[in-house]
Amino acid sequence: MNSKTIGIDIGGANTKLASSDGTVVELHYLPLWKNTMLPEVLKEISQRLKPENVSVVMTGELADCFEDKEQGIRFIKENIDSAFGSGKVSYINSQGRFRKENDPLRDLAAANWAASARLIGEEIGDCIFVDVGSTTSDIIPVISGEHRAEHTDFERLLRSELVYAGTLRTNLAVLLEKVKLEKGICRTSSELFATTADAYLILGEINEDKYTCETADGAGRSKIEAMRRIARLVCADLSEVGEKEIYEIAEQVKEKQVSALAEAISEVAERNRLEKIAAAGLGEFLISEAAERLGFECISVAGRWGEEISKVFPAYAAARLLDK
Repeated sequence: MNSKTIGIDIGGANTKLASSDGTVVELHYLPLWKNTMLPEVLKEISQRLKPENVSVVMTGELADCFEDKEQGIRFIKENIDSAFGSGKVSYINSQGRFRKENDPLRDLAAANWAASARLIGEEIGDCIFVDVGSTTSDIIPVISGEHRAEHTDFERLLRSELVYAGTLRTNLAVLLEKVKLEKGICRTSSELFATTADAYLILGEINEDKYTCETADGAGRSKIEAMRRIARLVCADLSEVGEKEIYEIAEQVKEKQVSALAEAISEVAERNRLEKIAAAGLGEFLISEAAERLGFECISVAGRWGEEISKVFPAYAAARLLDK
């Protein structure tokens, strides 16, 4: 392992990178759909780190600035190859294997979890690999060193191997149709007023440094600003709902997300006869609670490789797989 082999995970919102020895770990908020700075940032990374080998996974091809996944893959691949030189770059596909020249390009779509699952299979063994990031939750059965998940996001959604909710960017109205307040059960507004980052900031599960995405209203990331955003979820302000009720709404967000995660894990576990979880991502705290409810053993990626590695695990896994 060395710092000259790096893995890069290009997501729709975040670009993550890590070296195979874990000494380099970076997360860049680079939404592809909004005047993206991805080409410039990739070139800066290349010039600064001067890597000898680059291993790439991606999920950003689904961003709605692209007409289809293939256009998104080509955009990402062209910018990676331009920044680092195509001779230095290897791409990992949805089988968790390095792409060969004649393999279908679409096999690169949404493959970051496949790299993670392959490394987990080699290092931990049979388990369900669960990675809760800023936007989504991957729930991947790993048996005999290979993942047993479907290969596309569409197929994985059908089998509860993907839950489209995360620790930062999920609209609270998607999770909660109604909330329980002192005055009764209240329906929520479907506007993008607040996100899961606001709830977990208020609950103390994340701090302002981990709140790496944009806020729903463009304001700051302080606790009081997060409270204002959550109040708007019920079309109120802080003169109408107090801190206690805001905290209770945040607790209901967490309960809903943990319950949904536990339900999906249970479905995948029953199908694959697995009762051990390897937990990664910014949302490890959600996975741990879901595992406890299910009575499953839970191995923390943060505990094994460190918290910073856990947050960028697909990039780290990609680097490690190339460095073998």
